[in-house]
Amino acid sequence: MRKNSKGFSLLELLIVVAIILIIATIAIPSLLRSRQAANESAAVANLRTINTSEITYLSSSGGSYGNIDALVDDGLLGSHFQNSNPVSGYIFSIETDGSNYTATATPQSSNNGRFSYYTGPDGVVRYSGGDNDGDPVQ
Repeated sequence: MRKNSKGFSLLELLIVVAIILIIATIAIPSLLRSRQAANESAAVANLRTINTSEITYLSSSGGSYGNIDALVDDGLLGSHFQNSNPVSGYIFSIETDGSNYTATATPQSSNNGRFSYYTGPDGVVRYSGGDNDGDPVQ
């Protein structure tokens, strides 16, 4: 082989691979935090959708709130909310006694979100989990 042959030496390739690995170790945690934030925003938006659905259901059902199955049956929510299916990394549930309800969004795992969110007839979305005090989400 000639001394002036073109190409990369093994050392140059190893340096490039090391630089790529260093950049990846910096970028991946940021990407995961961004995905968590996106899932949390989607959970809050979905709880607001559930609030709107509950108000619509209340006006058409004679004054009582409905569970997820009732809201899906009336076409107020999509069927992807049923059967504890995760929606954007969160599992949604509604507990109701007819005159009151609590809709809850719980992360499927800690990688999907840091907080659980809940709301009721007042329409204020609150969070729980971590070191928070349940203040409303702005």
